[in-house]
Amino acid sequence: MKTADILFTKVCKFMEMVLISIFGLLVIDVLLQVFSRYILNTSFTFTEELARFSLIWLSILGAAYLSAKREHLSMDFLYQKMGVKSQKKALMFIEICVFLFALCIMVIGGINLVYTTLHLEQLSGTLRIPLGYIYAILPASGLLMMCFSIYHFIKINTNDITD
Repeated sequence: MKTADILFTKVCKFMEMVLISIFGLLVIDVLLQVFSRYILNTSFTFTEELARFSLIWLSILGAAYLSAKREHLSMDFLYQKMGVKSQKKALMFIEICVFLFALCIMVIGGINLVYTTLHLEQLSGTLRIPLGYIYAILPASGLLMMCFSIYHFIKINTNDITD
């Protein structure tokens, strides 16, 4: 197994653990909110904001993970009708598009968003966390997606990925 394959596997395993942890935190947070509202007849102020931030991290990091596993949503009707060479070109084109999207929108736009919110010292309403830390998942996930796209592009080019 090549070094790139080993690194890819380890990064995916680490991402799985992080995503499971975030999901567990989200479940506990929402259960605490339900318990406090219906059993204690009061509401903890931080639970709604923590759930929102957990969901942001879970969905954006989850998108990067799905990109790594090549499990993202796709419509493959036309792809199935193509020949083998055309399918390979289509897969390469898709990886280039994913790379460019991750670079332009997630990394460049995300860094701009993080910088702006940190520079303006914007804090979350209840938890008083700098919003730049919450939004930092955008460029981080974008960088991961870019790395995964490069990895998949090389795999497609060497015929290790055919579908």
